[in-house]
Amino acid sequence: MIYRSKTEFLDRAALVLDGDRIQFLDREKFRTQAVDDVIETMILGEDAEVLAFAFQVMRQAAMEFKVYPHSIQAIYEARAKDDLTYFSVPAINLRTLTYDLARAVFRSVRKINAGTFIFEIARSEIGYTNQSPQLYAANVILAAVKEGYSGPVFIQGDHFQVNLKKFKADPDKEIMTLKNLISDAVAAGFYNIDIDSSTLVDLSYEDVGEQQRLNYEICAELTDYIRSIEPEGITVSVGGEIGEVGGHNSNPEELRAFMNGFNRMIEGKTGLSKISIQTGTSHGGVVLPDGSIAKVKIDFDTLHELSRIAMAELGWEGPFSTVLPRCPKTHSITLPRGSVPRFIWPPSSRTSSTIKCRPPCWRKSMPGSMPIWPGSARKDRRTSSSFTRHAKRLWAPLKKRFFPCLPTYGQGFRWRWRRSSISFSTS
Repeated sequence: MIYRSKTEFLDRAALVLDGDRIQFLDREKFRTQAVDDVIETMILGEDAEVLAFAFQVMRQAAMEFKVYPHSIQAIYEARAKDDLTYFSVPAINLRTLTYDLARAVFRSVRKINAGTFIFEIARSEIGYTNQSPQLYAANVILAAVKEGYSGPVFIQGDHFQVNLKKFKADPDKEIMTLKNLISDAVAAGFYNIDIDSSTLVDLSYEDVGEQQRLNYEICAELTDYIRSIEPEGITVSVGGEIGEVGGHNSNPEELRAFMNGFNRMIEGKTGLSKISIQTGTSHGGVVLPDGSIAKVKIDFDTLHELSRIAMAELGWEGPFSTVLPRCPKTHSITLPRGSVPRFIWPPSSRTSSTIKCRPPCWRKSMPGSMPIWPGSARKDRRTSSSFTRHAKRLWAPLKKRFFPCLPTYGQGFRWRWRRSSISFSTS
């Protein structure tokens, strides 16, 4: 249910206000019953005062149940010193159904006693899913509370990317937009941020250093800004990127040019903990005409060599690639990213077989109404590569229509953690 007033909130959630502090009169009732309503209020509520109070309750609940956002910096530093064994850290992009899917992750975490896992969302995903950093962090934290998890939670700003077109039009405005996003994210508990200024790499120059100049200069400026706002006692883990996803594969010269330039710019301050490289992958995969995803071809030699250079020459945790492979043992700790399906609508008696809408972004190229089908659409051959690529953009404008159609919170999903992979399924 959606709380309509603070009084209703306090009564139904078994809370009491003691000055500015919230006391939990019945911790178990709050965890098992009220958390779902807090989430629904955050997502669908419209009263500004009640929404502000919901986020206040979330922050207090995090302290009460010992769930705290944290930086993964120390793990990367230990890995750079070869103090850790080889293992993978999944970085999971939860674009939609964030609370439900995060619950499934925490259930699996508790089952196998996993220690390091990252929840992340990219700048573009924040936009088309209409999830602010504050709302995203709240979904993850309250999912942890709901599932009885306590301990560190690693939340990451993925691909906080410079928009090349907007940068060319007004560089100062675009960088200020990114700084504002970073500020909001850090305030919400995003203590891991990947800066992606690789869009500024200019291959028209013959010299590799000149190609990477804008990339490392902007990355250094944003890193310096992060250091100026990070909370006392927290070192935000910052990542950079030398190869735009979907472009040509990265090479040693690019890595050295970027890092040498970046280190000159950031001298005397804590720099990057990792760097993203291109090894043949692309976000969301390559969509084929029938809507299926092409098999990924990964350049493991590039990953191995650039990881070796990072460890041997730069003395830090090596590059990682956007991939979830069965990896041979290399010098790098591979950080796979499990991107949750963007448009699987779980079966429910309340879910209509077809929901129709007129997406604004498709009006020019796809006039008329566009049906949104449940997960069986692909079997019926009613999907297309265009639908597969763009259906994600329907979530934000139609969120309030879809939300009531979802099954009981957290009951329709499960994560299967395996030795080298993660799979998603409905149950």
